[in-house]
Amino acid sequence: MGRLFGTDGVRGVANAELTPELAFKLGKAGAYVLSKDKTRPVVLIGKDTRLSGDMLEDALSAGILAVGGNVIKVGVLPTPAIAYLVRTYQADAGVVISASHNPFEYNGIKFFNGDGFKLDDSMEDEIEDIILRDIDVNSHITGDKLGRCLEADDDAMDRYAKFLESTIDVDIKGMKLVLDCANGAAYSVAAKVYSELGADITVIGNKPNGININDNCGSTHTEKLQAEVVRQDAFLGLAYDGDADRLIAVDEKGRVIDGDKLICICAEMMKAKGLLTENLVTATVMSNIGFHKYIEKIDAEVEVTSVGDRYVLESMLKTGCSIGGEQSGHIIFLNHTTTGDGILSSLQLLQAVLLSGKKPSELSDAIDIFPQVLRNARVKSENKQKFEQDAIVKQAIANVESEIKGVGRVLIRPSGTEPLVRVMIEGEDTDHIARLAEDLAVLLTKRFG
Repeated sequence: MGRLFGTDGVRGVANAELTPELAFKLGKAGAYVLSKDKTRPVVLIGKDTRLSGDMLEDALSAGILAVGGNVIKVGVLPTPAIAYLVRTYQADAGVVISASHNPFEYNGIKFFNGDGFKLDDSMEDEIEDIILRDIDVNSHITGDKLGRCLEADDDAMDRYAKFLESTIDVDIKGMKLVLDCANGAAYSVAAKVYSELGADITVIGNKPNGININDNCGSTHTEKLQAEVVRQDAFLGLAYDGDADRLIAVDEKGRVIDGDKLICICAEMMKAKGLLTENLVTATVMSNIGFHKYIEKIDAEVEVTSVGDRYVLESMLKTGCSIGGEQSGHIIFLNHTTTGDGILSSLQLLQAVLLSGKKPSELSDAIDIFPQVLRNARVKSENKQKFEQDAIVKQAIANVESEIKGVGRVLIRPSGTEPLVRVMIEGEDTDHIARLAEDLAVLLTKRFG
């Protein structure tokens, strides 16, 4: 067994790579590490709509109960809901069963500490070490030392919805919006929030059946949302991913507004309101050149991190930055919460648009994004890092960098969650950089697939 934790918890094909046996071990080891000073730790568990969620939830719960922990199951809720509720329930830890934007056959398990933050590397390493070394952390306790499943003392969804509604201070009554919930964790709560705020909403991707999560819908497949926004003559379209920690928007003309533009729009609003602490915005190496130019234009600075929301958050906590995120739409508003939250991000976007007095398209068009293409090279998991030392690949990358020098950039990085190496090229001519990216991806697959 190789390393378990990627950039966002433990993921794999459910019942093949992420088995009930592994979930049981993660429950035991996770509860032990996160609650060492508690004789009866309480762990909150939420999940998305995948068919395998029930299986993994029961296995995970059994592991927690076996070390004497108590479990509170709150059912289908977004990842950021668990980050919020773990604090309001005063639980010792939270766990989300989800594979985010991935297809339904995948699933994942990610942990939050009692403060609602994802675990740092050292804690993940400790949990992983216990599992890989097959250490028995509970010594088979019996009798009244075993844990039990507790009932949530009130409606968890209501509590989370009220929190979200409290983060916006503009009136959106009657505003025509289209929501795409990806047949995932937001399918109920997103509509609840916007209905209670008085918006005129149309909701798509809100009929989960266990296997249609992210299936041609949500933040990674916006075509249906784009068409519906135009058909409805809506003010804005809002797309979430499977666990609703990401947002991609669609303007009134049916055009996509990606994470880079969303961060720019919201950062400018926060600066105007005096909320852009340290005059700083945090982004990853994937952020577009146009993003950097716009943040510079509003007289702010960008702190750049590795890809992954955990690294964005880590930097934000060090610098005091109040907004950061990724091109994928994972945006953290640290003045409101501890992780990316698609619904919260959509509320902040609406607020920014309304306060600007402009249309969404006008705000979006003011940000000049350079053409950027992304190609995935499918490789064996154990080969994801090897390209960095491969002479042939290194020379090919150098040739591309030389070809686009001064008008673009190349970024090659291994995926943290899938057996892929991602090839990103930015430049002036889309067709040209697409050919270059495709050639590099094919080379990587041939050598390491």
